[in-house]
Amino acid sequence: MDFAARKPTMMKLLQEMVETESPTYDKEAVDRMGAIVIREAEKLGAKIEVFPQKENGDNIVARWGKGDDGILLIGHLDTVFPLGTLEMQPFYEKYGRVFGPGTLDMKSGLVIMLTAVAALKEQGEMPDRPITMLFNTDEEMGSYHSRELIEKEAKKHALALVFEPCEYLEGSLHTWRKGTGKFTLKVQGKAAHSGGAHKKGLNAIEELSHQILKIQQLTDYEKGTTINIGSMHGGRAINIVPAYAEAEGDIRLTNLKEYVRVQNVICSLEPVKKDALIIVRCILNRPPMPFNDLMEKTFNKAQKIADAEGIEIKAGGSGSASDANFVAYLGIPVLDGLGTVGEGFHTEDEYFLSDSFVSRAELAATLLRDW
Repeated sequence: MDFAARKPTMMKLLQEMVETESPTYDKEAVDRMGAIVIREAEKLGAKIEVFPQKENGDNIVARWGKGDDGILLIGHLDTVFPLGTLEMQPFYEKYGRVFGPGTLDMKSGLVIMLTAVAALKEQGEMPDRPITMLFNTDEEMGSYHSRELIEKEAKKHALALVFEPCEYLEGSLHTWRKGTGKFTLKVQGKAAHSGGAHKKGLNAIEELSHQILKIQQLTDYEKGTTINIGSMHGGRAINIVPAYAEAEGDIRLTNLKEYVRVQNVICSLEPVKKDALIIVRCILNRPPMPFNDLMEKTFNKAQKIADAEGIEIKAGGSGSASDANFVAYLGIPVLDGLGTVGEGFHTEDEYFLSDSFVSRAELAATLLRDW
């Protein structure tokens, strides 16, 4: 399969996808992106199922073949970039790098998924087992509305391949990921004039600061657990004792025991200042994806298949999470990071290495054919 010859076609499709901006919170925009993958999958003879969503873009499933022991390919249609980003951050290729909002995360991965199947069909090498593609629309906000569909489809398949980009320039697949959680801490105090009635007030920002220090101490680098207060706000003016303050934070961890530890502390916080009221919400979004025996066995099989075609792959991991975390938690073999290789996720500098577009498509097709 000559994927180098396919690169111009891949680039043309990628440009169309990137220039069809699809921020998570804009349903119409994401559905325009969905229309592209439906069109391309139908060209390849897929049976399409659309799962309507009220607020988010519609989730899409494309199927080839029937039966058991299938392979599920997962990718998301949404990006973090708001409409209009293209005006300042256009799509272009320069010095072996491809730039543009969503090129790396993860529209190039979607093109790889479709290209792999196109190549196999043209060569008459589609596997006997069924192939399914799942395109979800809210990955960048946690996949809260698509998790049920992801898990339902994963349970029908023997293997899941996730086409999130690789975060490391050496191109390692993601064979472990941290789990993610988040929390909100709200404090209710009492307003008062900061000069004439300062003693009558209860400073919510001060109370929140005490609680933040307690929460930050839950970070344990040796256990791979980190806590990050990402935003906080409160008060109305400098001459008013603030009656309200709020903070939001991110939790990253490598095992569920750590989440229980962190959650127990956060949900048991007691006010430092008398009469302050604390309201806490703490949830686990994606469970950890550990490098366990099943993952090792899955990667070793992939490596053996790749080696037979002269393709080198390595095992790596990430402090970020993806939809692969959901699949791994179910005990289903999964490999992640099969998308392009690049840097600058979610920034104006996002790019991927042009050569990885071709090499990752070849890897994907090889795994589908020979698994």
